[in-house]
Amino acid sequence: MDLGGHPRIGVWAAAAVLAAVPALVGCSSDADRGSSGTTTSAGVPAAPHAAVAAAAPAVDGPADPAAAKAEIEKNWAAFFDSKVSVEEKAKVLENGELLEPLLSGFAGNTDAAVSSAEVTDVAFTAPTEAQVTYDLLLGGVPVMPETEGTAVLDDGVWKVSAKTLCALIELSGSEDTGLLSPC
Repeated sequence: MDLGGHPRIGVWAAAAVLAAVPALVGCSSDADRGSSGTTTSAGVPAAPHAAVAAAAPAVDGPADPAAAKAEIEKNWAAFFDSKVSVEEKAKVLENGELLEPLLSGFAGNTDAAVSSAEVTDVAFTAPTEAQVTYDLLLGGVPVMPETEGTAVLDDGVWKVSAKTLCALIELSGSEDTGLLSPC
């Protein structure tokens, strides 16, 4: 295939392939790799235990990892969304009711008005905690790519951890928020 006249097509094609690789790798399960290798008469791998193993919760994660991940992504986006009220942000922040005044102090920041976050990875470390990798964006442009934080399950809701908020405050160099910082 000659892409010499259109170098961008080659770049986009390579990007598409690279983007598909993690999705394809994620489709295989540990149960498939650990199967006995027996097949049915039709040549299909015989792994009746694979469906049961795939349905079992991860030892270090929540009972429904897919639902937990979706909730973490949704709540993380809401927490960093400038259009979301301080009261709503407090609902998705660990100890948010106590930290609401701190959130209010940052709400007027000009950078906060154009900030957002995009979760790029969630790795469960316990049934009630996850390591979250995200890109912090200003005006849609990544300013802190691959930033790490934690999410915690608090009262049945996956929330941005107070530890993550404290790390962001520390990174901002903003020691004078007008409040006694809990960090």
